[in-house]
Amino acid sequence: MRIGINGSSFIALGRPTAEIVDHAVQAETDGFSAYWLAQLAVPDALTVLGVVGQATSTIELGTAVIPIWTRHPTMLGAQALTTSEIAGGRVILGIGLAHKPSVEEHLGIPFVRPAKTMDEYLSVLMPGLHDRKIDVRGDIYSAHVDSVGGPAGVATPSVMLAAMGPRMLELAGARTDGTILWLSGPRTIDTVIRPAIEKAAAGAGRTSPRIVASVPVCVTSDPDGVRGAIGAVLAGYNDLPSYRGVMDTEGAGGPADVSIVGDEAHVRAEIARFADAGTTDFSALEFALDPNDATRTRALLRDLTN
Repeated sequence: MRIGINGSSFIALGRPTAEIVDHAVQAETDGFSAYWLAQLAVPDALTVLGVVGQATSTIELGTAVIPIWTRHPTMLGAQALTTSEIAGGRVILGIGLAHKPSVEEHLGIPFVRPAKTMDEYLSVLMPGLHDRKIDVRGDIYSAHVDSVGGPAGVATPSVMLAAMGPRMLELAGARTDGTILWLSGPRTIDTVIRPAIEKAAAGAGRTSPRIVASVPVCVTSDPDGVRGAIGAVLAGYNDLPSYRGVMDTEGAGGPADVSIVGDEAHVRAEIARFADAGTTDFSALEFALDPNDATRTRALLRDLTN
């Protein structure tokens, strides 16, 4: 199981792009396989990863994830190819549906037929990325482009979906390179997510999909205090049906219960459970209340890359 770093807390905290770049550079220096960023509002995740791509040379750079509703698939494809060129072909384009409250309340877009919307989105996005031309007419998304342009030889970004429910897991396995998860624990991955996505991939004649799991991680001597802070910061996820569903499957009361918090031995053992469940990539969101916890957490994660 590859070990990566989820730097999305820097975006949530409103930290400058330069700090995110420094964080990603250190992640590469420490030997991590990938660096992931969520798309919230500002900064734009793909733009930041383009900057990171110029400052790094080996680490994979992934969006976890970009909601599809704000960008036509032709535009998102163009952005992803541009970032791929800048980063030397190390881009993973993670996309998702987001959630009904944010889509309808913040964007004013009806959250209807979400699976069909993603299906048609992929029908436009994928040929643009792979064939560099598109000829698709759908009920929701259409595009007719003889050539998307750009320099020759740009590597096609890997595409993955934020998929937790049956229909999205089917799409992820049959049409993309895998799924990017948040707050899904090892029991859920082993019993629900991995069987469904592998079945869909096999049915479509595709190779085994990647399963990227991400939860908060903290090596600490104050696990109760850290879990309390995680529960307060991430309380909103309890009200989102897709996340509530995977946490219920895990037997978790909330985000703190699927987080990995404790001493070195406990954290190491809990991360190993993800590997045993079939997770291919673990993306740690480092959560620390003091510098000592941050140092211990990074040291443990760095040791796992060896």
